[in-house]
Amino acid sequence: MQNRIAVFIDGANLYSTTRALAFDIDYKRLLSDLAGRGNLVRVLYYTATLEEQEFNTVRPLIDWLDYNGYSVVTKPAKEFTDAAGRRKIKGNMDVELAVDAMELAEHVDQIILFSGDGDFRSLVEAVQRRGVRVTVVSTIKTQPAMIADELRRQADVFTDLVELKSTIGRDPAERAARGAA
Repeated sequence: MQNRIAVFIDGANLYSTTRALAFDIDYKRLLSDLAGRGNLVRVLYYTATLEEQEFNTVRPLIDWLDYNGYSVVTKPAKEFTDAAGRRKIKGNMDVELAVDAMELAEHVDQIILFSGDGDFRSLVEAVQRRGVRVTVVSTIKTQPAMIADELRRQADVFTDLVELKSTIGRDPAERAARGAA
């Protein structure tokens, strides 16, 4: 029986992690790497978007992912002013990711979660009770670590994103060539 896998990518968390590690993910290479691990039931990418912006910097990525094997889940970010009068943007996708993971848990053998958010510890524990193995991908190589200790401990397997850099990282020369074009 082939390993049935669902992948959940917390877009904002992964972006912050790759920024802290100073590398970009080649999402085509990531999908290829994931496909080599088993039967991909679904690969979901979660991100909040600022719809009112004339050009949204994440839009080209969202469009590319949507056309190339990823299921993209978005919602509009909420803009508000805090008590100190500062403009703030809130776009948490944790509930959407958790609901989808719980719904898919009965159809998969493994979940791979790209996030270091400690709020996902109870989700990981819940899907594990259903017999699903959970791999969490984040990093402990930054100061402070980008993964909550309780999430790392709850996972069946923790993979440091640094270990995947040579496999899924985008070639820096590619970015330089694109910038020069």
